Amino acid sequence: MFLRLFSLFLIIPLVEIYLLVKIGGIIGALNTVLIILITATLGAYLTKSQGFRVLLQIQDATRQGYMPGNELFHGLFVLIGGFALLTPGFLTDAIGFSMLIPQIREVYVEIAKGIIKKKIRQGSFQMRMYTDFR
Repeated sequence: MFLRLFSLFLIIPLVEIYLLVKIGGIIGALNTVLIILITATLGAYLTKSQGFRVLLQIQDATRQGYMPGNELFHGLFVLIGGFALLTPGFLTDAIGFSMLIPQIREVYVEIAKGIIKKKIRQGSFQMRMYTDFR
């Protein structure tokens, strides 16, 4: 767990800074800033539209009487993709855009479900229920 947090908060920003400097040196600082602003704006729009689409799928699933498990995973990845797109950088933009494309997002959902199934089989998946609502 420590290594994952380490990579999330140290390695990814270092890669992002490297890419921003490298690409900024090639296309110029102003163009780099414009690309970052455009991807953030486009990302916000796509996140909103995909979020509403997933929300409608969740509502449709509950109306039909089944637990919207896949739809909830899709919603989670739309949220993560939106945050990634609002974070300045080219790597996070690529990851964020990939999470907003439904066909590619399906791959993320299947990977997440596979990880959870594996943890359940190994007995290392724990759900904590908090029933004390004081």
